[in-house]
Amino acid sequence: MKNYLVTVAEFAANYHCADIPADVVDRTKLILADSIGAIVGGAAEPEIRTLTHRLCDQRTGTSAVIGMRRKAEPALAALLNGSAGTFLEMDEGNQFCKGHPGMHTIPACYAWADGRDVSGSDFLAAVAIGYDVGARVGIATNLRPAMHPHGTWGAICAAIGIGRLAGFDVAKMTTLLNISSNMCLATSRPTMLEGGTVRNMYCGISGQLGTLAYNLVEAGFTGEHDGIQNVFGRVVSDTFCTETMTEQLGTRWEVARNYFKLHSCCRFNHAALDALDLIVEGPEGIDDIENIAKIDVRTYSLAAELDDQSPANTLAAKFSVPFAIATTLINGSSKVTSFTWDAVRNSEIQNLSKRVFVSEDPAMTAKLPEARPATVIVTMRDGSLLEASTDTNRGDWRDPYSKSELREKYDSLTARLWTRQDSDAVYQEIINLDKAASLKKLGNLIDKADRSVAN
Repeated sequence: MKNYLVTVAEFAANYHCADIPADVVDRTKLILADSIGAIVGGAAEPEIRTLTHRLCDQRTGTSAVIGMRRKAEPALAALLNGSAGTFLEMDEGNQFCKGHPGMHTIPACYAWADGRDVSGSDFLAAVAIGYDVGARVGIATNLRPAMHPHGTWGAICAAIGIGRLAGFDVAKMTTLLNISSNMCLATSRPTMLEGGTVRNMYCGISGQLGTLAYNLVEAGFTGEHDGIQNVFGRVVSDTFCTETMTEQLGTRWEVARNYFKLHSCCRFNHAALDALDLIVEGPEGIDDIENIAKIDVRTYSLAAELDDQSPANTLAAKFSVPFAIATTLINGSSKVTSFTWDAVRNSEIQNLSKRVFVSEDPAMTAKLPEARPATVIVTMRDGSLLEASTDTNRGDWRDPYSKSELREKYDSLTARLWTRQDSDAVYQEIINLDKAASLKKLGNLIDKADRSVAN
């Protein structure tokens, strides 16, 4: 029986670009556009801008630090772009691997390919394959509860995507799997609950380390015999299912099972926010927020953790169901502007957050990972109740957002730094990327958009 590592390496190295189904290519393009939007939006944040100015000189390097009018060597560009892309909590994800493979894969692949002679279809294939392999590691693994999934298997996404772009054969791909699996961070789950913004670097570091793994293979370094099973079955988890790595490999694409986000906060908030939308948009609605006595949210275990009624900063606010509910009601929106420092300091939002209570419903937890349920019950001061439930989150493959909704999100994020004309040009090039003979036009359009950004 063939070793699963060889099977995965053969898939990564040899799967023909032309054999990738059209719907998978289209989904990959949407993920790429969504990720570029998230990167540009995140690049407007002061921490990312300050870090970029500290780490790279605008005159050196070949790879764009998107939104910054700067170039860097590929590993550093992957670090900065990946970190910007997670900063607003707007990047896509995959509920089965419990992470964000797009932002682990795309910044590193784009940084490596920027300025090189890579076709659009080859780039999209590398993204889809890197995403698929890394996500499968996440699916096959049951990470320790204290770990944050960002920064764990993500380096594998980045490394395999780059290895594919570089034309690695099966032997090199196998070595790349074994080396990149040893690039796993000891990530801390409490960072997301406490507002430790170091957490926003985990995806970027994975891209940086995935790029390093590629260079280590090229330099002649070697890995252990089965790094994936050792790290993900013994170190960061006690279980790793090798069969999961090859189950329907090449026919079930993880990019096709992804989700997109319109709520600018942790995905675990989304079920409650979707249920809240049903209440607000229902026949009774909520006429006066001051008349709300309390709001109860029943949901699954991972979401029930997000019960902080007084988040300390914007990251903690994005990981707080009470805050997400309160700011959405008061601002009439769950977009980026509802999770700013002004929102965190808003006394009206703070007071309403303290009237939102979150609890786990074991029956809902039992529905994971297929479903992400929640029930929201609003109790008014006169004793009347408003209630709604949802079983899945909008934006996943079962209840997808429309292309126009995703385009509106892209426009709103890129508008933080780019002109509408430049943003439109980049989007159209991405949507037609499978027909592009070279990635260089996309690179030139991104560079042009960045030139309009103030340093």
